[in-house]
Amino acid sequence: MMEASSREAFSAATERLNAYARRAKSETLSTVADELLSVASLLSREPRLRRALSDPARSAEDRAGLATTLFAGQVSDGTQTLVGVLVSGRWSTAHDLLDGTELLGVEALLAASEKDASLAEVEDELFRFGQIVAGEERLAATLGDVSAEPAQRRALVDSLLDGKVTAVTRRLVDLALVGLGGRGFEASLSRLVELAAARRDREIGYVTAASVLSDGDEERLATALRRIYGREISLKVSVDPRVLGGMSVQVGSDLYDGTILRRINETRAALGRR
Repeated sequence: MMEASSREAFSAATERLNAYARRAKSETLSTVADELLSVASLLSREPRLRRALSDPARSAEDRAGLATTLFAGQVSDGTQTLVGVLVSGRWSTAHDLLDGTELLGVEALLAASEKDASLAEVEDELFRFGQIVAGEERLAATLGDVSAEPAQRRALVDSLLDGKVTAVTRRLVDLALVGLGGRGFEASLSRLVELAAARRDREIGYVTAASVLSDGDEERLATALRRIYGREISLKVSVDPRVLGGMSVQVGSDLYDGTILRRINETRAALGRR
């Protein structure tokens, strides 16, 4: 979690990206995203560099000048501008600058998808793949094994996803393999789903039910949650027969558990206290 000054620095960079995205093509945004993620990778490998680019003892102009010297001719003008905004901000820690650069790369990818009107599709693809991984213990262990060769894990993802998802989804899954903000693979996928929903000004509602919900049930649930939270809720439904009946819904830190399993467990607990 970034501290206030880092959040302000990231917010300024995000505003600049959004302004840039309004007039940029999807292909251009994809290029900017890849370049930002490459800069983030460099910052990850070079702790002295990220300290120099976030050093509060140096002026914003000095830090921006250093970034210009380092990246001139190596990245596009759009990326150079965004990196300048990033390093000109006041970051609480050097690691926050790294996280902010990586997140801005993700936002650029999502903006590219938004231009193509495929952002909702990307959100759903990431969630569905996360569900597949979570449901296969060996697959989850393999993809989450950071000690394994990255090329081997990418090859496995290629075999599972090539030709089945959008290019942006595929790129984001690659990023999850590395670990978004130091998270594990499955946690990175979940965070990317949430970022995609936030880009659409929605919050995620995680639903667990004993069986598949009908379209009507999903619409009624989405309408009820929209009334409660005052914004659109993007439902992500998981089927788990172990809950026996009913459903649970989690939105942020709020959990609404109306499953039969919960009632049985509460009854057992009450009987156990007698």
